[in-house]
This record gives sequence, structure tokens and C-alpha cells, in this order.
Amino acid sequence: MPSFDIVSEVDRQEVKNAVEQANKEVGNRFDFKGSDARVEQAELVLTVFADDEFKLGQVTDVLRGRLAKRNIDVRSLEPGTLEKISGDKVKQPVKVKVGIEQEKAKHIVKLIRDAKLKVSGSIQGDLVRISGAKKDDLQAAIQLVRGSVTDLPLQFINFRD
Repeated sequence: MPSFDIVSEVDRQEVKNAVEQANKEVGNRFDFKGSDARVEQAELVLTVFADDEFKLGQVTDVLRGRLAKRNIDVRSLEPGTLEKISGDKVKQPVKVKVGIEQEKAKHIVKLIRDAKLKVSGSIQGDLVRISGAKKDDLQAAIQLVRGSVTDLPLQFINFRD
């Protein structure tokens, strides 16, 4: 029976490269001379440091630009709360979302069921598996999900005949 998986993933190496490029650009920019502006990475949590909130916004913009150039969808970023460190210095954790949350997966399965397509969806951990009798039905399901789920970057992988 033909099937495919719906996942939300990021290339960790590309994220690391984007962080390194963002740090290099911040280090070379004139408006950041003498400041403690940088981005640190611990697995899938990036921490943005800056001297004040304005510079934090600028560093975040540089980071987003570098991620976009490396084909990492910025919708997978989830900014945390702004924290003051010492004096005026601030930091902000930014989580890189990987996988489809349970609520979102239920929403996708319900969406496909309500569309009355001849396919079935099942939640398997942090991915959704769609299976059906015909390839055309699976392609219709892909188009439906692509058009209606816009707040999360989705990839369609493991297409099997």
C-alpha cells in the first residue's frame, strides 16, 4: 500500500554553520565593535547575547538571515523570554523545533479525515504516516496539508509504492 511520512526536521549541521556565520558577521560589523554580541549553540537551543534589546534584535535578524540562506525555515525557531544578565546586557534563548507536536499531528490527521480523501493517517511518535490505495490520493493529501498548515515547516518523506 503506498504511503509517505509528514515530518518537521532541520539539518543540524546547517544550523551550526549558520550560527558560525552569524557570529562571524556580528564580529565584523562596525556597529557591534566592542560589544558582547554573539550566538551560542547547545544542540537545538540557540542563545542570543547582546548589550541591549536593540542590539539583540539586530543579532537575531542576522541569525535569521543566515539560517534562511542555508535553507533552514525560520518558522522552526521559537524565541524564549528575554532575560537580563548584568547591567544592561540581555540574552534570549531560541529553540529550534524538531518534530510534530501531538496536538498538531492530531490536527493534520483530522484535516485529512474531514477532507474525505481515500487515505488514512496515523500518528507515529513525532511524525504522521499517510497511507492510501492510489498515488493520486496521496498527492491530494500532500496538497491539502501544504495549503492548510502554514505555521510549521513540513517535509514529505519516505514515499513508498
